[in-house]
Amino acid sequence: MYFCSVSMEILYLMILCSVSLAVIFLILFIYGIMKGQFDDDESPAVRILFDSNEDISKESKNDNKEK
Repeated sequence: MYFCSVSMEILYLMILCSVSLAVIFLILFIYGIMKGQFDDDESPAVRILFDSNEDISKESKNDNKEK
């Protein structure tokens, strides 16, 4: 009988820890969105295709002219 109550207490503790960890990750995710961490999702994928920094600066100037 004692074993059953201890295992249930551990289960409640594990659920509490996992939900707390999920809430922490959610808060960090929302903080990242608010700070603009995920705004530019296309240029890092394209940036690797350029050979030098000159090409990147030309591309960024062209992007600014289009806007």
